[in-house]
Amino acid sequence: MKQYDALKIKNIALAGHAGSGKTSLAEALLFKAGASERLGKVADGNTVMDFDSEEIKRKATLNTSLASFEYDGNKVNLIDTPGLFDFEGGMIEGIYACSTAMITVSAKSGVKVGTEKAYDFAVKTGKSRMFVVTKLDEENADFYKVLAELKTVFGPSVCPVVVPTVRDGKIVSYVNLIEMKAYTYDEKGNAVETQMPDSEYRLDGLITAVSEAVAETDEELFEKYFSGEKFTQKEIVKGIHKGMNEGKITPVTCVSSFTLGGVDMLLKEISLLVPAAAEHETNMASLPNGDLIEISTNESDPLSAVVFKTVADPFVGKMSYIKVISGKLSANSEVLNASSGNTEKIGKLYSVFGKKQEETAFAIAGDIVAASKLSANTMDTLCDPSRPVKFEKIEFPKPCFSMAVKAKSQGDETKISAGIQRLLEEDLTLSYVQDDSTKEQVLSGLGEQHIEVACAKLKSKFGADVELKAPKIAYRETITKKVKVQGKYKKQSGGHGQYGDVWIEFEPYVGDELVFEERVFGGAVPKNFFPAVEKGLQECVKKGVLAGYPVVGLKAILVDGSYHPVDSSELSFKVAASIAYKDGLKQAEPVILEPVDKLSAIVPDENTGDIMGDLNKRRGRVLGMTPVGKGMTEIAAEVPHREMQNFTTVLRQITRGKGYFSLEFLRYERLPANLVSEVILSADSAEE
Repeated sequence: MKQYDALKIKNIALAGHAGSGKTSLAEALLFKAGASERLGKVADGNTVMDFDSEEIKRKATLNTSLASFEYDGNKVNLIDTPGLFDFEGGMIEGIYACSTAMITVSAKSGVKVGTEKAYDFAVKTGKSRMFVVTKLDEENADFYKVLAELKTVFGPSVCPVVVPTVRDGKIVSYVNLIEMKAYTYDEKGNAVETQMPDSEYRLDGLITAVSEAVAETDEELFEKYFSGEKFTQKEIVKGIHKGMNEGKITPVTCVSSFTLGGVDMLLKEISLLVPAAAEHETNMASLPNGDLIEISTNESDPLSAVVFKTVADPFVGKMSYIKVISGKLSANSEVLNASSGNTEKIGKLYSVFGKKQEETAFAIAGDIVAASKLSANTMDTLCDPSRPVKFEKIEFPKPCFSMAVKAKSQGDETKISAGIQRLLEEDLTLSYVQDDSTKEQVLSGLGEQHIEVACAKLKSKFGADVELKAPKIAYRETITKKVKVQGKYKKQSGGHGQYGDVWIEFEPYVGDELVFEERVFGGAVPKNFFPAVEKGLQECVKKGVLAGYPVVGLKAILVDGSYHPVDSSELSFKVAASIAYKDGLKQAEPVILEPVDKLSAIVPDENTGDIMGDLNKRRGRVLGMTPVGKGMTEIAAEVPHREMQNFTTVLRQITRGKGYFSLEFLRYERLPANLVSEVILSADSAEE
């Protein structure tokens, strides 16, 4: 592929709700533009964009993928993003790297939560937007119902530019409101101009809507419209293009990716309406002194670029997808990684087309390329050392669903650890920790499917097969009553014996660590044995007397005892202390403590009652509600950790995917009496 300047490069992210036809649309665009030789299908597992084995198996996009094509003198970088909520990080990467978010909406199911999430993130990051209503060929498709819904949800910026003519539930033609021409499509998806439909098809109102939207973009155009004059085709194109660039107009078009109806017109709109990289993208970056600088997409400026995606490949190594913001990124060069402060050696650069890669000598401002074996991480800034700048990193959703990971085969632990570290580089919405309390490896992500796919990649890419199970709860034990007990250890078996005798007071204490004191008078226990007593107790508090969980909130005071001048030793006093510990804790009315978390859940206003009801069932305490705008409310609550394992799934079901939450450890509280026996039994079975 030849090189293009930034005025001829268009970066488009396909985003939207799962199942709205993003990958099929990408396939249709690539085929119609002549970039691919056949029209693949998601159901057949032969599309350009969904090439990962898990994507083929699940028939859904799980990873951000890139393909470029040439059309009408432009280079179009098309990024297909996941619509499933578990893979929201991919949608964020894709929209971040592009200047336009092309949001697909099914003509059958209409606006969904994924539609709104994609639109909102595009607005948040200052990207132009465009809606494509898909699946027009399917039964019960209703374009005009969806158009009305788009206007209701997203406001007056929604502007139709291609609409279908429908008769008896079937598409008769596609009408281009800019050209004022109608087309039908033959079996091969080629357009044939036909008669414009009668006025009964509400075209007058749609044309007026287009004219009003165009008039809002320019004072001269507004005056012309106000005076009653009609716009020329050139003025309409210029107005919509300018309106997209400024975020004032969101064009709506329609296609059937199956019959290729409307796809050629969408390609024209990409060429005429979608802003190029140079005219749309202005990025703010920080200098080393903290000052902000505006960086435009200009080839003649010093290099600045962002790694927006990382792919862990066991054969090629780490692949970094790079968006060049300014200047020129050349193969076999050195650049500064402003995020780490290190120098990066750029080896080979590649243009990417699905799973295929073609070597390229350089990439200029506005373009997207991939580089192999960089040490840079996702969201790192690469730049010319003469102008060190750093772009602000995008915040990714925090992991909210956890599973414990265990190797299926002994000896695979090293493989698992190394493989997961590579996956963490690839996916910033995953986390992996060793829980010091439970000694488990815990993998966390955005949902159950997210974790399953990560483990499938772990097996296919790195040969590490794992089992998943719900993580153990890090319970604790403590006492509720003060007691004084004796611990006496006496053993005689010929020669030197063992003798240790201690009296210890145990009492509740506010704190996690064992507090040890001694108040021995008259040398009943020699001072040189005090450390042995403390050490014995420190070893004991690792396991409580109820279910074997660590003991907290314990104060131990050595008050008396006795010793033998020959048979006493450090070991004998350690054992005596452990005897006192076991007897003492049993008498001190021990209880089990459970971890309680602080919950912040952002939910739609209409779902607050349902969520609070669910939290009550989980023994939660709602502390308050705060409106956060856009019809959303924050619910603050305290909830036992053991009750929250499936909250991610339930929250999504209740809020239809709109709600999200964060959870952090708050404190330990006494476990209700009715649950104690269950916890003790589960601890006993785990030990077995």
